[in-house]
Amino acid sequence: MKRRVTKAIFPVAGLGTRFLPATKSVPKEIMTLVDRPLIQYAIDEARAAGITEFIFVTSRGKGALEDYFDHAPQLEAALLKSGKTQLLEALRASNMESGAIAYIRQHKAMGLGHAVWCARRLIANDEPFAVILPDDVIAADTPCLQQMIEAYEETGGSMVAAMEVPREKASSYGILDVNSERGNLVSVRGMVEKPKMSEAPSNLAVIGRYILAPDVLNNLNNAQLGAGGEIQLTDAIAKEIEDGRPVHGLRFSGQRFDCGSKAGFLQATVSFALARPELQDEFAAFLRDTVPLLRVAE
Repeated sequence: MKRRVTKAIFPVAGLGTRFLPATKSVPKEIMTLVDRPLIQYAIDEARAAGITEFIFVTSRGKGALEDYFDHAPQLEAALLKSGKTQLLEALRASNMESGAIAYIRQHKAMGLGHAVWCARRLIANDEPFAVILPDDVIAADTPCLQQMIEAYEETGGSMVAAMEVPREKASSYGILDVNSERGNLVSVRGMVEKPKMSEAPSNLAVIGRYILAPDVLNNLNNAQLGAGGEIQLTDAIAKEIEDGRPVHGLRFSGQRFDCGSKAGFLQATVSFALARPELQDEFAAFLRDTVPLLRVAE
C-alpha cells in the first residue's frame, strides 16, 4: 500500500536577483500577483492536494517570509471590530498552525537538488513527498499538484509535472526522454538537465512540481555536481530510472506562468487580475484602451 503524500518542500532560498532592487529587502516569494504573494498560491495548491506539513528551505534575509505565515492578532481584531469579514477571511487563509511549518537553512546556493537534500531529516525513510517551486504559478481548474496526486495513486514511484516548450528553449529546463505515453501520463526512460537544443531528447520539459520517492534523497546523498556546477534534482530522479524504479511525467491541465522572470510575472498579474470579478471590467477596459496605443507606437 502506497503512503499518502502529506509533506511538501518549498525551496525558497534564492536571492531573486532578476527583481532587484525590489528583492533587496523583500523576498521574491512575497511579491504579489494582484493581492496574494507568490508563496500563497503555492501553499493553497498544496493544501488542495492534501498536504498538511510544509517545509521551507530558506536563507538569510527571508524573515519576512516566515512572518507572513504567523498570526496577526491585532490586525485580526481590528478587521473584526470594523466588520471587514472578507478581509479577515483572506488574512486567516495565510495563517499556519503551530507545528505545521518548518524552516531549514540552505547556507550555500548549490542548486535545487541541494535545497531538497537540506530537508532530508524531516522526511521519513519510507515517505514520498512533494516539491513545489513557487516561481511556477499554475492556473488550473483542478490544482496541478492535486492532478499529480491522483495520477500518483495509480503509478507510485516518482512523478514530475511536464509541458511542451519550444525546442530552442530546451536548454533552460530539465527535459524528459519519453518511453511511452498513455493519455496525459508519460513513462520516462531518462532525464537531461538543460541540454543543448541539438541534444534534447524531446521538447517535454519538467515544470516546478514533483512527487518524489524517498530513494531520491538517498541519491542526493551521493550526488555529484551537474549542469551549471550545481547539484541537480533532475540527476537524482534520473538515477531512479537507472535503478529500475518508475518515473512518470504528467502533462498537467492548466496554464503555467514563469514568475521567476519579469515578463512571466507581468503576464500572470494580467491573467489573475482579469479572473477577478471585482477587477475584470475596469481592468479589461484599460487594456482595450491601451492596446491600440501600443499598435500606434509600433
